[in-house]
Amino acid sequence: MRVLLVEDDDRVAEALIPALVRRGLTIKRLAGGTGVLDIVPEVDVVLLDLGLPDMDGIVLCRQIRAASDVAVIVVSARGEIDDRILGLRAGADDYLVKPYDVDELVARVHAVRRRKSPVPGAPGLAGVTEVGDVRVDLDRHEVTVDGAAVALSRKEFHVLALIVGAQGSVCTREQILAEVWGRAGSAENRSLDVHVATLRTKLGRPALIETVRGVGYRLANQPGKLT
Repeated sequence: MRVLLVEDDDRVAEALIPALVRRGLTIKRLAGGTGVLDIVPEVDVVLLDLGLPDMDGIVLCRQIRAASDVAVIVVSARGEIDDRILGLRAGADDYLVKPYDVDELVARVHAVRRRKSPVPGAPGLAGVTEVGDVRVDLDRHEVTVDGAAVALSRKEFHVLALIVGAQGSVCTREQILAEVWGRAGSAENRSLDVHVATLRTKLGRPALIETVRGVGYRLANQPGKLT
């Protein structure tokens, strides 16, 4: 996930960027509005502060929306209802008031990105992935192991589809929680761990899904293909 952070406060940027990178996002940062429109085609989501030194953030939001369908989240200290309405009317997909929880921000990033373009591997996307003797049919929402059908709940299948769809790359906890649960609270985090453990048991392949401690999950290094 490629994110453009438009933030003039160096202290905010210096604290936020490492936190977002640890959660699997690739970050570019600009301290003002100049150059934003040039970078927009290269990113998936724009995090836009409204208090910029060189131009009005609402004007910039309108310019971004006129030029691109990229997802835009306004991240601003302006928390009045009128400010939120103005930002959303200017073309923002979401509006988050400072201060905020980083995990909530990441969940919103994945949510707006999903609405713009479904994440590869999400249920409903056509295709069949085979990893060893495990076959995941994303179209039919069916899973077989060595030819035998495995019954999964909707959430179990969705979690598996996201991990399989990443094709060996790390699927972050934040991404899975945003996609499957829609939030990243402590209860949802525990539920994710339970779902992964259940998947390993039901599939009978406990080594298939690797835990990347503190980050998320990925497929084990096994031969596989996407058709």
